[in-house]
Amino acid sequence: MENTRNFSLEDLNQSIQGKIFGSFNFFNSDGFTGLFTVLNDAKEGDIVIRHWINGKGIEIAKNKNISCLITENPKDDAIEIAEKLNFPLIVTEKIELANAFALKWTIDTFSPNSKNIAITGTNGKSTTSHLIYHILNFAGFKVFTNTDAESEFNTLIDPVVSKMISDYVKDNGKLDYLVIEISEVQGWLGSLMENHAALMSKSLNPDIAVVTNIAMDHIGLVNSIDEVFLEIAAFVKSLKKGTFIYNGNDDLLLKLLDFKNNSVNDFSFSMKKSREKALFYDNKVEAIFYNDKKILNKKELPFESNHFIQDILSAIAVCINLDIPLNDITSSIKNYKSLSRRFTKLNEKPLIIDDFAHNPEGIKATISETAKLTPENSKFHVICSIRGSRGEELNKLNAEALVDSIGSDHNLILTSSCDVVDKLNYVEENERNIFLNVLTSNNINFKYYDRLFDALNETYLYSSKDDVILLIGAQGMDSAEKLLKEILIK
Repeated sequence: MENTRNFSLEDLNQSIQGKIFGSFNFFNSDGFTGLFTVLNDAKEGDIVIRHWINGKGIEIAKNKNISCLITENPKDDAIEIAEKLNFPLIVTEKIELANAFALKWTIDTFSPNSKNIAITGTNGKSTTSHLIYHILNFAGFKVFTNTDAESEFNTLIDPVVSKMISDYVKDNGKLDYLVIEISEVQGWLGSLMENHAALMSKSLNPDIAVVTNIAMDHIGLVNSIDEVFLEIAAFVKSLKKGTFIYNGNDDLLLKLLDFKNNSVNDFSFSMKKSREKALFYDNKVEAIFYNDKKILNKKELPFESNHFIQDILSAIAVCINLDIPLNDITSSIKNYKSLSRRFTKLNEKPLIIDDFAHNPEGIKATISETAKLTPENSKFHVICSIRGSRGEELNKLNAEALVDSIGSDHNLILTSSCDVVDKLNYVEENERNIFLNVLTSNNINFKYYDRLFDALNETYLYSSKDDVILLIGAQGMDSAEKLLKEILIK
């Protein structure tokens, strides 16, 4: 690749508030290639960003002839080896500054003329982002999004998304749109990366910004709804142009307008019939309207639950503000195939629904909507995986959400999914105990299984064909579809 470097090592160092060790010049003789990446994927002339590095890692970087390495945590003999090998190592106190720099430089270099959309909030980010991506792609534009089914790339705490953008442009040509999902709260090793969403938004400099909602998640990084609000308010305050999109029925989102710059427009939609809003969902007619014209019936939507209809309205609002033809918007929504684990139907009889409901708001909304699908005189079974390695507080709140949602005629099944989760998602004894104790103290009946397979198998065996089974949870429920295939063919 042609040399696209336009900054020195010292320029980079000052931008990320770092300290240089080893060498004050790029190690590669041709300088920086233009690519930020991770060590495993790095090639000659790239810049690598890692949360931590040791001496062995420095030696690997030197042997790959990369330009320099940036880290927050130089372990063991990393600095000594960098000095010995005359290899440039930048140590920064905030690794997010390096990743924000990488994202901004990559966009400015590889996609300077694209229109950029940023989506944040507690629930619905991935569905909203993927819907926007689908509509724009359907309309014939070249679009990149960092949203995927596992939400693996939406953290922006490493340079993977920067590398993906540069790779896309090299392989496919210039981009028309970037659709970037940004975690509303982010941290590393239990410490909050303060104003993460705002920092990444500044790097993206979005033309359109969406906040889906504000609710509790990431307990330990933030411990109150007020702290979540401040993180998202900083995101809104960071916007310098374009349009801010939100649900006009949400009082918390309305408060964000106090943080909006005058140079930013706002566009809101309504989840009920409204004379004030151009875009709204009429629950009585069961249809979406725009400028008083019905554009989509509920039966034409890929999702029919209210929290997903809100995501659809967000995506429509974005595309209206991008001047995408209304016919392209409605046609693409009718043909949309959702991300996995977003109210996904896994079986017909009994009806089995799988959803990535992993925090209190998601749990309550999903149970409420799924209960409506249960025929009279049939049973509604809820299988919930406890969140592992997320601490007591979040599991306490999730259990309380079940208390608020489970009716006397519901059958609740819990699992730690110890047969499928890795050590990063293993349910600790204290997490399990707090979850079960909340339910017991509120007189909620339930069955508990250590293994996800047993929870799925037993529930399926004792269900009738007219029953409804809802699967909810994060990583602990990710393997459910695969396990169900084994169970259903027996």
